[in-house]
Amino acid sequence: MRIGLFFGSDTGRTTAAAEQIKETLSNKLTIDMFDVVDFDKNELEKYDHLIIGLSTWFDGELQSDWDTNFNEFCEVDFTNKVVALYGLGDQIVYCDYFIDGVGILAEQILKKGGTLIGKWPTEGYLHTDSKAELEDGVFCGLALDEDTQEEMTAERIVSWCEQIYNEFIALEINLHGAYSQ
Repeated sequence: MRIGLFFGSDTGRTTAAAEQIKETLSNKLTIDMFDVVDFDKNELEKYDHLIIGLSTWFDGELQSDWDTNFNEFCEVDFTNKVVALYGLGDQIVYCDYFIDGVGILAEQILKKGGTLIGKWPTEGYLHTDSKAELEDGVFCGLALDEDTQEEMTAERIVSWCEQIYNEFIALEINLHGAYSQ
């Protein structure tokens, strides 16, 4: 199974998370990484399995590269695509907008026929609101806070990667009756 991992990063933290995700999954899956500073929707459309990452800026704004390329992203047909999202934010200073970028992309992916995996519990976070909280008590993707819970990032990534690996495989078996590496 080949996974396209697309991320945008202004400070390098989302890039570092992407590298940790790739490293964690690389012994089980083939991961191709793409920085969306050079976003090409045709490249994204080549993959049926995606991991997408971004940070949220200020009062719920998309990371700058995702913001610049959002209209093109909205043109992507996500039918038959399985997507895992992860996001970085500050749950204390921006408690009303914590990882909103994840929720903005998730809404578009669902609207365009995609399937989301990798939902993550909100327990243990101190935010008050988030567009990424599509269900009560659950984010639609992995939530990372490098400002106030940096010490939890590595453990969260490892746990989430195991979860999405199992979800990718389960969906593959359901669709094709078997999984072969």
